[in-house]
Formats: sequence, C-alpha cells, structure tokens
Amino acid sequence: MTEPQFESLDQMAEATASALSQACAHSAFELFQKAPFRQEARFEKINQVEQDRIFNELVVAHLVLTMLLLEAPDLRVDPEFRGYLRNLNQQIPKGYVEQLRTLGLEAEYIKDWDKLIALRYEEYARDRHEVRAAAMELDSAEKPLDLEDLSKIQLLVPVQAVAIGCHHHICRGETQRRDDLFKVILESLSQFYVQFRVRFEGGKITPLTRAKVALKKAIRRKKKKKKK
Repeated sequence: MTEPQFESLDQMAEATASALSQACAHSAFELFQKAPFRQEARFEKINQVEQDRIFNELVVAHLVLTMLLLEAPDLRVDPEFRGYLRNLNQQIPKGYVEQLRTLGLEAEYIKDWDKLIALRYEEYARDRHEVRAAAMELDSAEKPLDLEDLSKIQLLVPVQAVAIGCHHHICRGETQRRDDLFKVILESLSQFYVQFRVRFEGGKITPLTRAKVALKKAIRRKKKKKKK
C-alpha cells in the first residue's frame, strides 16, 4: 500500500485527527463492553438511555485525554513538532464530529457534541492543577520530592484528571462506594494514554514504565481525600 499524499500540514492534521478520534471511540467501546465495567457501572439497574449517556462520557473522556496528551508540556517531541501538535489538538473534536455527521447524525445533536467536548475539555484541563497539587502534597508527605518524583507526577496528571472527572460524571456525582468503578476506568484510560504517548514519543518508554507504578497511588489518593 502506498503512503497517503497530503498537500499541507493542515490536511495531514485533519486525517490524523480523524484516525485518532476513531481510535478514541473504539477504545471507549471496548471499555464499555467489558464485564467488570458493566458490573461496576450497574448496568443491570439502568435503562438504555442512561447506558448511552455513559458511553458518550467514555468517548469524550478518550477524546479529551488525547487532547491533553498533545499539549502536555513534558511530551518529549522535537520543538519544531509542537506547532503541528497544537493544530492536531484543535482538530480532534472536529474529527469526531465529522464522523458523526458522516454517520447521519442530525445537526442539532452535532451541536450538542461540540458543546459537550468543549465543556469536558475545559473542566478536565482546569482540574489538572488540583490533581497535580494533590499528588505533590501526598507524595511530599512520604518523602522530599526529587526531580524524578516531579516528573512522574507531571506525566500522570492528564490521565488522573480525566479518570476522576469521567468517574464523577458516570456516577452523576454520587461517587461514594464507587471506588472499584474508578479503578476500572483509570486502568483502561491509563493503558490508552501510555500506548499513544509512547507512539508520539517515538517508542521512548522508560519513564512511562517507571511511572506506571505511580498510577496505583491515584486510587489511594482518592480514597484518602474522601476520608478527610
């Protein structure tokens, strides 16, 4: 097969965004279909409309996580590549909405999707600061933070912020005694995040491998925060 030819970087960004948004939807569907997720999301007690709402939240979580990954300040890419990633970041929502339009979704629902993605992006991007501060506070209570600790915290902020927010919306804010659901969401989003981050960084996986251990702290951190 021949490589596709693009007339401009914008055209390439549009095609890449379309592929990434499809990958987001696919990963969201895989999580949606998993028995542990369905069990913890209590599918046997909710109707189809509520199940559809939950699926939409999973799709948006993957889309926003991809956007946050593309703009992560610690993403190890060549400086001249940053401009392209900013363009790609902006194309992600358009890529998914265009897929929905191609599938025949009505214009009014297209607008709803535009609003939902923008709303969740604003929310999860804002929540990164609280997640980072909480992680630094918790880790520094155990020992003085060094550069490696700070690097791990920064690395995991996007996936933790999105997982916490997604969990909150799926539960409609009623997150008490729903820690197992959070764990399922966090583990799935983490795998997605690591997979795509490694690709963008050209296979440089060592820091990510070390950071995986820190993901377990996110669950403990959430539990400790609830007890306060």
